Amino acid sequence: MFKLTAIFAAVLPLLHLVAGQSEEWGQCGGIGWTGATTCVAGTVCTELNSYYSQCLPGAAPSSVPSVPTTTAGAPPGTSSTTTAPTGLSSIPASTLYQITNFGTNPTNVGMYVYKPAKVASNPPLIVAIHYCSGTAQAYYTGSTFAQLAETYGYVVLFPNSPNSGTCWDVSSTATLTHNGGGDSLGIASAARYAISNWGVDPSRVFAAGTSSGAMMTSVLAGAYPDVFQAGVVDSGVAFGCFALPGQPGDSWNSECSTGEEILTGQEWAQKVYAAYPGFTGEYPKMQVWHGTIDTTLYPQNFWEEIKQWTTVFDYPSTPISNVSESYLPQGYSNSTFGPRFQAILAQNVGHTVPLFEQQYLQFFGLA
Repeated sequence: MFKLTAIFAAVLPLLHLVAGQSEEWGQCGGIGWTGATTCVAGTVCTELNSYYSQCLPGAAPSSVPSVPTTTAGAPPGTSSTTTAPTGLSSIPASTLYQITNFGTNPTNVGMYVYKPAKVASNPPLIVAIHYCSGTAQAYYTGSTFAQLAETYGYVVLFPNSPNSGTCWDVSSTATLTHNGGGDSLGIASAARYAISNWGVDPSRVFAAGTSSGAMMTSVLAGAYPDVFQAGVVDSGVAFGCFALPGQPGDSWNSECSTGEEILTGQEWAQKVYAAYPGFTGEYPKMQVWHGTIDTTLYPQNFWEEIKQWTTVFDYPSTPISNVSESYLPQGYSNSTFGPRFQAILAQNVGHTVPLFEQQYLQFFGLA
């Protein structure tokens, strides 16, 4: 384990001593929360589930917002709706564009595509997956995946959760099983459609997500390693940690979220292997990020992810390097265990770690 482990012992007792207002994206309520319950100007404390309320930009929604639609000739930054086009050329550039009929989609996951003005030859594909209470539109506007696509020429898919609380199904046996169903199959189907119909390079298909979207990224890495070549998990959990057989797919698993599900590396790895029995290929490269004062998905989940993926990749349990790279804020450390796995710990950061899209692209080999 890292020397940083000792820091947790000192930091964790102080988690609920924060006074004043919570920052944007910070926690502001939930069962057991004794910290600030008001948010900085421009954000509203919004209940995501019984255990977690978060300071979200704008006003609290009275219902789950949908992605707006306009005509196909909408100006850049707006959205339009169509059936699945046969080729990438039929999708308008520089706008968020809804597609349907892209393959097997048992839970009716919504799907939106962003095509830059200049698409690279055999373009890469990034699937950018939103957090709980979020939408495809919110992740599109709140991240720079689309803007960076204009520079690097990749295509972006923004899935939209079909669940009432807009968390992803990362709990059901179906979603945790290759071609078994659930939200993960709908997302994998869209990626497969892009490969088959848009000329996407199958060796450059990636996933990245935040919170619930991070958990879905882990699910895709474990259940669909034949589709995705790398994943970035921002404030998530190990594959299978949220499993609740027999419960609704988007159910909350308190044992996992509070870091009480502690297994050996081999036990965690077995969950990955069981998702796709007989798979003999290479599992996706993984980069995981986590804050040391995350009280939604406790920091212990970071260590469980490390145990899982170092075992899957047959890497040692101690990093070969542990540095604060120039692009990281002070207090962040990047531990590299091998060419296919990195774990970045963010000191004094809660839920979630801010997005570092440019660095994600570097990890994917796109920048």
